Amino acid sequence: MRMMRPTATGWLLVLPLLAFIVVTFVGPITLMLTRSAYDPELAELMPRTRSALTGWNGIGLPPAAAFESVGADLQTAAEGGTMSRLALRLNREQPGLGALIERTSASLQSTPATRLLDLDQRWGAPELWRMLARQTRPFTATHYLNALDYRFAADGRIESQDQSRRIYLDLLARTLGVAASVTILCALLGYPLAHAMARSGPRLRLVLLFVVMLPFWTSLLVRATAWIVLLQRKGVLNETLVAAGLLADNQRLELIYNLTGTIIVMVHVLLPFFVLPVYSVMSGLSGAYARASASLGARPFYTFWRVYLPLTYPGIASGGVLVFVLSLGYYVTPALVGGRTGQLISNQIAFHMQKSLNWGLAAALGSILLAIVVLIALMLPRLAKRGGLRT
Repeated sequence: MRMMRPTATGWLLVLPLLAFIVVTFVGPITLMLTRSAYDPELAELMPRTRSALTGWNGIGLPPAAAFESVGADLQTAAEGGTMSRLALRLNREQPGLGALIERTSASLQSTPATRLLDLDQRWGAPELWRMLARQTRPFTATHYLNALDYRFAADGRIESQDQSRRIYLDLLARTLGVAASVTILCALLGYPLAHAMARSGPRLRLVLLFVVMLPFWTSLLVRATAWIVLLQRKGVLNETLVAAGLLADNQRLELIYNLTGTIIVMVHVLLPFFVLPVYSVMSGLSGAYARASASLGARPFYTFWRVYLPLTYPGIASGGVLVFVLSLGYYVTPALVGGRTGQLISNQIAFHMQKSLNWGLAAALGSILLAIVVLIALMLPRLAKRGGLRT
């Protein structure tokens, strides 16, 4: 059969969708990847310094022109009203450097001809100049190093962050652990439910499908608030257990504003995303395989393990990957019910975007999550192909 080539009219019909995908998906992702490695802020704020340090080999102190260039850039920043922005940006790279920049700028305004070394002896530190030479380059690996709890040392080597600042690898490990836990719990709870939906009669199936779809029609904020009412120390669950004598009043369960609360609410929210793919696979399976296995003398568990489960494996893989990927980027639920110990990497990304304004670090953290998602997406076809009867 001859394949039909798309016509001009067909391309025009697809064009709005392509434009929507580019504007809302491809564009933001490209901007995030670019922002994670391209940071021209210091290069724009200190153009003379960047030019003066371009050919410097990093040994000893830079030439006198570099000192003059820093003074000229500081005066320009003070006149242009960008001094606070410059001080904040440099202080992010080295604590205390912002105060040095502001003090030096104020001194240069009163006595323009003063040498930097006469104003503050810290300008005689080669480490400071190596940092300026590195950070005034538009392309940098600093954000990715920070996202992995590393940094550039004073001599330019890569070293681990101080113990008090190593938070991102732990948050990433916690995020992956929560995503795996939520996926496993969704599989344990959702697989029997999907099987019941696929094997029940039309009326019961409709009721079960309504129960599964009901969370999609309820606001996430409402659901999270309902779980807070149920799980808090004075909530319905703890009050019931205390009233029944199963718990003493001082032994109430801590089920909210921690990692436990985050997992419980995420399982409730994401369970339909596992049930529906598995149900779609189960509803298309023929019962002939199970009947043939039973007629050959196989016990029910053996039939399930060697016949039924392998046939439903594509649905399990699709639902599991969908739940895992959605769990990686969850933000609202940990923010509402996670407390201090239930925060995930997405909460740190939001913090740097909204409060610290370190968009480069936020972009680097987001790029790492994107790399994990892409890796899982590349593995999905191989996982789905493993379905079928086992020999």
